[in-house]
Amino acid sequence: MKDVRKLTEGAILLAALAALLLVTIFVPPLGVITNLVLPLPFLMFSTKNDLKMISAFFVAAIMISFIAGSLMGVGLTFIYGSAGVVIGYLLQKGKSRTFILIASSLTFMAGMVISYVIMVAFMKMDIIHELTVALNESVKSSEEMLKALGKEDQLKVVKERNALMLKQMVTLAPSALIFASIMSSFITQWICFPIAKRFGVNVQPWGSFRNLALPKSLLWYYLIALGMMLLFHPQEGTYLYSALINARYILETFILLQGLALLFFIFYKRSVAKGLGVLVVILAFMIPIVRYIIMLLGITDLGFDFRKQFEKKE
Repeated sequence: MKDVRKLTEGAILLAALAALLLVTIFVPPLGVITNLVLPLPFLMFSTKNDLKMISAFFVAAIMISFIAGSLMGVGLTFIYGSAGVVIGYLLQKGKSRTFILIASSLTFMAGMVISYVIMVAFMKMDIIHELTVALNESVKSSEEMLKALGKEDQLKVVKERNALMLKQMVTLAPSALIFASIMSSFITQWICFPIAKRFGVNVQPWGSFRNLALPKSLLWYYLIALGMMLLFHPQEGTYLYSALINARYILETFILLQGLALLFFIFYKRSVAKGLGVLVVILAFMIPIVRYIIMLLGITDLGFDFRKQFEKKE
C-alpha cells in the first residue's frame, strides 16, 4: 500500500513537471516564471523518499522531459532537477538553510557547466561566443553612430572604454557564473519553499540578515588575494590574473554583505527606520565610495568582531 502511494505521488509530480516544462519552453512570457518552479516536483519527492526512489524518479523525469521538450527539456530538467533533488534531500536530513543554499548553489553551478560543455561538444552551440559576437556587433554599431553624428573626437575614448568592458566581461565570467548559481538557488528557495510548506514539508526559517556572520577566514583569503596581486603583478589574460581578479571580486562581494549586515545590526539596536537600511543597500550598489565604506565596516567586523564590542558598550 505504501509503495502504491509513493508511485501515485511520483506520477502526479512527473505530470506536474511535464506541464511546467511545456509552459516554460513553448510559452516564453510565462516560462520566465515557471522555470523557477521546475525544481519543486523534485524537491517534494526528495523530502519523503530514499536515494533509490529519488534516482528512479530522476531517470523517469529525464525521459519525460525528452518527450515533452526534446533536448532543451532534458537540459532544463538536468539543471533544475539536480538542484531540486539536493534541496529536498537536505531538507529531509534537517540541514540548515545556509548549508542548503551553498550545496544547491554548487549543484546549479555544476549543472550549468556540464550543460555548457555538452552544448559546445555535441550541439556546436557556444553561448558565450555568441554573446561576445553580439556585444562586439553592438559596440561597432555605437561607434558607427558616433561617426555618423560627426563626433569622431570621442571615438577613441569610446573604443577604449568598450574594449575594456568586453575584456572585463570575459575575465569575470567565472564570478558571474558563481553569482548566477547563488541567485538561482536563493530564488528557487524563495519561491518553492512556501509552496512546499503548504504540502507539509518542514522548512527551517532563515535567520535575520542583521545576524549574518561569515567565516573570519574570508578576510585572510581577501588579504592573500590582494597580496598576490601586488606581489606578482600578473599580466591580463593569464590564468593567474583571471583567478586572482575573480577571487577578489567574489570576496569583496561577501565582505560587502558582512558590512551591510553590521549596519542593519546597528540600525536595529538604535531603532532606526528600516527604510534607511534599504536606502543604504541601493547606494552601496550605485556609488563606489559608499560601497568601499561599507566594505571597510565588513572588514572591521570580520577582523575585530565589532558587534560584540558594540554590545559591551550597550
